[in-house]
Amino acid sequence: MNLHAVRAIYLFEMNRTWRTLMQSIISPVISTTLYFVVFGAAIGGRIPEVAGVSYGAFIVPGLIMLSLLTQSISNASFGIYFPKFTGTIYELMSAPVSYLEIVLSYVGAAASKSIILGLIILATAGLFVPLRIDHPWWMLLFLVLTAVTFSLVGFIIGIWADGFEKLQVVPLLIITPLTFLGGSFYSIAMLPPFWQTVALFNPVVYLISGFRWSFYGMADVHIATSLGMTLAFLGAALALVAWIFKTGYKIKA
Repeated sequence: MNLHAVRAIYLFEMNRTWRTLMQSIISPVISTTLYFVVFGAAIGGRIPEVAGVSYGAFIVPGLIMLSLLTQSISNASFGIYFPKFTGTIYELMSAPVSYLEIVLSYVGAAASKSIILGLIILATAGLFVPLRIDHPWWMLLFLVLTAVTFSLVGFIIGIWADGFEKLQVVPLLIITPLTFLGGSFYSIAMLPPFWQTVALFNPVVYLISGFRWSFYGMADVHIATSLGMTLAFLGAALALVAWIFKTGYKIKA
């Protein structure tokens, strides 16, 4: 494996984060903090606790996951789309760098940015509410798996997109609504039985449920199911990326 190439691309992408600190880190943290303040104040006054956890603390895992999903996709999709837009991707494809090394570099950088952002939001939330993390290693595992999975999804979107507007279609019209409807701000156990069943078809429910369990030991679905679904999403994303490079979809054309 060409570790020098992986390191070079990874550091280039990470350096872009520090050059655009306002857009990459500060803006998402401010947006998430506003969500926390508004929802915590507006709804928290009506729902003091959920399963023994204060409402303000209850929504923290959901808010972190909302930011993690959208930023992972955004970072990875822009990271690979920009070389396509400028034409430098052909130089990359002709270099002695394998497909695996390209994916490791771009996806690794995007996931690293998202994990850093998630930890910053977690620390920020601790300034507003008393947090506890019952299973810290599980929390880190879900954080890393989710960041990597959706960075892969973002990589796929970046390959598929043929315009900057398409980079925003999936995060804005699919991922964000699914996250809001996936139990970010409520437990699906609070829904009527019919809508609880419908909610189980939302894949984000399993991500948020497992992540929240790592904090408070409470979950809408069993932790094994959440982990299994997360690994299934990761496997599907890896399979699709492998197919893209095998067929040259929107790369070799």
